[in-house]
Amino acid sequence: MIVANTLFTRLVRNSPYLLIALLVVPVAGGLLGVLLPAFSWLPALNETNFNLSGFSQLFSTPGIDKMVWLSFSTSLISTLLAFLITILILASYFNSPWLHRIQRLLGPILVIPHAAAAIAIGFLITPSGFLTRLFSPWLSGWDTPPDWLFPHDPMGISIIIGLTVKELPFLLLIALGVLAQPEIGKKLRAQHKVALSLGYCPMTAFFKVVLPNLYGYMRLPLLAVLAYSSASVEMPLILGPNTPPTLAVAIMQWFHDVDLSLRIKASAGAILQIGITVILLLTWKSLEVAIKKGSAAILVNGEREFGGMIIQRFTHLLTSIILSIIGLALVAMVLWSFAGFWSFPDLFPQQLVGQHWQTAIMQMQTPLWNTLLIAITSTFIAIALTLFALEAEQQNTKTISSISGFIIYLPLLIPSIAFLFGLVWVFEQVGSQHAYINVILAHLLFVLPYVFLSLANSYRLLDPRFGSVAASLGASPSKIFWQLKLPLLLGPILIAAALGLAISFSQYLPTLLAGAGRINTITTEAVTLANGASRRTSAVYALVQMLLPALFFLLAWAIPKCLYRARA
Repeated sequence: MIVANTLFTRLVRNSPYLLIALLVVPVAGGLLGVLLPAFSWLPALNETNFNLSGFSQLFSTPGIDKMVWLSFSTSLISTLLAFLITILILASYFNSPWLHRIQRLLGPILVIPHAAAAIAIGFLITPSGFLTRLFSPWLSGWDTPPDWLFPHDPMGISIIIGLTVKELPFLLLIALGVLAQPEIGKKLRAQHKVALSLGYCPMTAFFKVVLPNLYGYMRLPLLAVLAYSSASVEMPLILGPNTPPTLAVAIMQWFHDVDLSLRIKASAGAILQIGITVILLLTWKSLEVAIKKGSAAILVNGEREFGGMIIQRFTHLLTSIILSIIGLALVAMVLWSFAGFWSFPDLFPQQLVGQHWQTAIMQMQTPLWNTLLIAITSTFIAIALTLFALEAEQQNTKTISSISGFIIYLPLLIPSIAFLFGLVWVFEQVGSQHAYINVILAHLLFVLPYVFLSLANSYRLLDPRFGSVAASLGASPSKIFWQLKLPLLLGPILIAAALGLAISFSQYLPTLLAGAGRINTITTEAVTLANGASRRTSAVYALVQMLLPALFFLLAWAIPKCLYRARA
């Protein structure tokens, strides 16, 4: 017992520093590993003289200006659209039961991997997609698929649609999570009621009173979304143009080219990608400052109504359109997974078959096993580290408070395409040839922040009097942790675990790079199949991608209910 208590105390004391090391060291090492080759220091290719030849090659690449503009514009516009729609939904349905109904409808979209979401949207907007079939030929007059470039349009509109639809549920759930916190939510709702009592319409009251206070809590998640979308690979690879692609996709192609000298150019591109992300973050900050100055007078001018009813009706229509797009995309994907012969413009297939599922299930056994093994291992490590770090925080062991601040967002704010290439170089330098371990560590960088952010509030809100009573009865800290706190937090722990699994399931670039292409998962196979393979097979893989996180979230919801019912 004494040995167990001593071991527990050491684990708790050291866990915050281990957590920070796991977040900072790989990112810092990865950045160093991409910075040196960018300046032509790559001994493996006999390049040991620092120079700017990599950047010269990069900026002489045909279409590099379009690549940069595509990365910049699609990420900024999609994040801005997702944020504006989130604010409109919150303002229109604030203190309304519809807000939680919309949350329940959009919530499942959060766990859908980006690759699966891109495939589903592709099935909707292709020339022979479900959207054109829905209106043909009775309204459009089309007997053959129209001649348009969606997806893969040169302006990146398809990417913007995909990123907006995928980012919207995340931002909405972040905002609702802030409002669900007792102190913050109660204060904001009270201020909203005071504004209503003073004659402000509900929409104006939200924009003048709630939004300025709410935005501060959403800033870091917004910046993380902006940084991710600027260097996203899955969405642009499936929905974006190919001549030229976005910069992140081009970097990935250069890195995997058989010509190893292109790695110098890829590293220079990764540095440029970091620059694009920094400019995006500064642009967002400039927009914040401009809007703050421009709206200062409006907030205090005493106007009670700013077209609230018109905005509300527009939001109702917009919300209906978004939910319809999501629903139609999912229906299209399910139909394609069972479709036999399906000619245009028929709305439904002439026959439904199960052959595609049978073939895919036989082929996906190894990718499915790899997916589950990597996800469960990385999530277990993330849950354990998070729980010990939060316990250290409660025991006042001088933990570093920045865990829940900037550091926890570090892997999310820095473009993954930049430091992951360097991380591969770090693995090579230390001689790590274990592909599974490399991939698990790479996944952990992205799973750990989400697990920590998911569990932190629940752990901190746990009533400390339970522990005090147990301690007064002679229970040791380890016994209080294992037998009291963890059972009380079973529900939040399972939800955090399901979220961690969902994040791991969706990782494409970390799996591809850290595993050196030797480890196939459901996500890597789905992305590969989405680019040129049968629609039916790619639909099956995309649905499996969606069903895996949905299954674990269902278990996370059902297990506590069954256990509590048995105890009762």
